[in-house]
Amino acid sequence: MGVFVYLPLVLPLTALPIARLAEQHLHPRSATRLLAAVGTTLALCSTVCLALLMVVGTAQLPGNPLPDGWSDPEVRAAVPYEEKAGIVAIGVLAAVVVACGAAVHHHVRQRVRAARALRSLPEQPSALAVLPDPEPYAYALPGSPGRVVVSTAMMECLTARERRALVAHERAHLTARHHRYLLATQLAARANPFLLPLRTAVAYSTERWADEAAAQETGDRRALAGAVGKAALFAHRSPDALPALAAVGPIPRRVAALLDPVPPTRLWPPSSAHVALAGLVATAGTTVSALSSLNATVTLVRILHAATPL
Repeated sequence: MGVFVYLPLVLPLTALPIARLAEQHLHPRSATRLLAAVGTTLALCSTVCLALLMVVGTAQLPGNPLPDGWSDPEVRAAVPYEEKAGIVAIGVLAAVVVACGAAVHHHVRQRVRAARALRSLPEQPSALAVLPDPEPYAYALPGSPGRVVVSTAMMECLTARERRALVAHERAHLTARHHRYLLATQLAARANPFLLPLRTAVAYSTERWADEAAAQETGDRRALAGAVGKAALFAHRSPDALPALAAVGPIPRRVAALLDPVPPTRLWPPSSAHVALAGLVATAGTTVSALSSLNATVTLVRILHAATPL
């Protein structure tokens, strides 16, 4: 394995150029899917790397439950600085498990809390739930079925056209299941902090994806731009009113994008050199990380199998 086992830990550094290029030059739907796939793959590879380091580096420690053959010098020689790396990997891997568990727990708790708020309302045939609340907010609540939740204060802030655009935006979140992309990239960032730029970029690109879907549905990009700006303005006055399930990107950039022409949706041929570069960096970084993890895993399994007495 050698030093190549460490590559998946540092290759997520490519997330920064990937995130910037994708969110600026790709259609938001393509950017969301690309960044979520890349982030999830890189996070899995780095976690596998930590597990391999832990196995090799702790096999010779007294009291470990691993077979005695796994502590042979030939096994330890597979990884440079195996003992120190293994001890560090134990702590880091434990931190990853705790962080990912906390993220999932927070996500589930927010969904349960929002669902409880809807139980007091009478059954409504539509997916729109209007809560009598003086605080302005609007968000999409995933579920079976999903619901679009808007407060009466937010409805009063908008015109009829803007209300239709806002509801269409939140409905687009449900239709495309954006909460899954957000959760996947959040877990990836918890697994490897180098992937934080991808999480931020996906939070923005999902909002832009919903913007474009709502603009296509309503046929009124200007009304949607007004709804986005007003909703952010009034919600900002009440920072506690916006649930954690609603991800809000940089508002001026979203409004400016809605006032521009519809972005191209094609991936091939690339519409610009920036699009081609984003795809190239994402493909190269993910491929090298995956191959390094696969090579290290296969090599270690063979070494451990040879060192384990039958």
